[in-house]
Amino acid sequence: MNIIDELKWRGLVFQTTDEANLREYFETPGRTLYCGFDPSAKSLHVGNMVPLLALLRFKRAGHKPMALMGGATGRIGDPSGKDQERQLLDYSIIDGNIEAIRKQVHRLFGDDTEVLNNYDWIRKMDPIEFLRDVGKHFTVNEMMRKESVRQRIDRDEVGISYTEFSYMILQSLDYDHLYNTKDCRLQIGGSDQWGNITAGTELIRKKSSGEAFALTFPLLTTASGAKFGKSEKGAIYLDPEMTSPWEFYQFWINADDRDVVKLLKFFTFKTQEEIEELAKRVEEAPHLREAQKSLAAEMTIMIHGEDELNKILGAVDVLFGGGDIATVDVATLRAAMQSAPSVQYASNSLPQLADMLVDLGIVKSKGQAKKDISAGAVRVNGEQIKDMMHSPAADDFLHGEVLLLKKGKKHYGLVTLN
Repeated sequence: MNIIDELKWRGLVFQTTDEANLREYFETPGRTLYCGFDPSAKSLHVGNMVPLLALLRFKRAGHKPMALMGGATGRIGDPSGKDQERQLLDYSIIDGNIEAIRKQVHRLFGDDTEVLNNYDWIRKMDPIEFLRDVGKHFTVNEMMRKESVRQRIDRDEVGISYTEFSYMILQSLDYDHLYNTKDCRLQIGGSDQWGNITAGTELIRKKSSGEAFALTFPLLTTASGAKFGKSEKGAIYLDPEMTSPWEFYQFWINADDRDVVKLLKFFTFKTQEEIEELAKRVEEAPHLREAQKSLAAEMTIMIHGEDELNKILGAVDVLFGGGDIATVDVATLRAAMQSAPSVQYASNSLPQLADMLVDLGIVKSKGQAKKDISAGAVRVNGEQIKDMMHSPAADDFLHGEVLLLKKGKKHYGLVTLN
């Protein structure tokens, strides 16, 4: 299947400049394309994975994708999708973010995929060269018709600075540079980048007398109408220090039945037949959540590796299936219990189990706690405790760090040592 046709059945094509010629162009292996990434954070997030994985699909189809870091444009700020001026970042922060994102891209693609920085060529231009050789190809009239500019111009209280107004020209310059130095004929991006990308194809036509293409992806929203890629805590990042592997897995496993098939198409490399079978399972047995489990597993392995997935599944087994807690990774358990109540004690002054339950807020009184313990409703690290006077010891803590308390089927608490 031609890569353009594959993107279409997956629902990934929102707009193209010339679909017929684009499809024909990519019939030949070894074609070059790129996508730009904003280094405003030290990690990409799941929203970035739509274009990132599209680049990887092109690579698997035999083409040469490039990831472009906005070392120069990141110093300016893209007005696309923003209702006010961006806060400019310190240069050292941008450079650090670029190196962190470069590692993420290479981990996913391998070191043979080029990761470029547009600061490498833009910094070499002087203002006169920029205005004479690039700026003359843009009319203010046309630039003001672009959605990213118009939505800000129309808001008098916000407006748009010349700094952000010039962003489109810089992004267009990137495309022209890569066209001439890398024979790059396609730029891809989100639907909000359509104006910037097509400005680049026009610059290539005017300045370099060449033909280049644009392809954008649709804005991904959930069935509830929310913008995809955020949880209650904010964006879901690929960096495990910013979003734990447990949170990352839970984000995908909790996908709505109405969204999961679309997410499988957008984010996984499963075949059309495999996705159709999972869609059938959603219809026939939604309670089994087979599609969500498959989605979460593939995404977690892709970003964090199979070992992390196994740690997560081990924690799931302990929390919901009665598995052996001694086999669970402590960091994963802490992440899984992040939203559960927790309490900390000194190792030499541990209270009775009943007091722990009260301190955690799992029960309202010590009397009720003792009744629950006596009735066999309380477990400590998976072990049922019926002694109302039981006092956990420091040696009972998993790896000397945590104690997991459970009352009934749904009430958890985490005890740690200080």
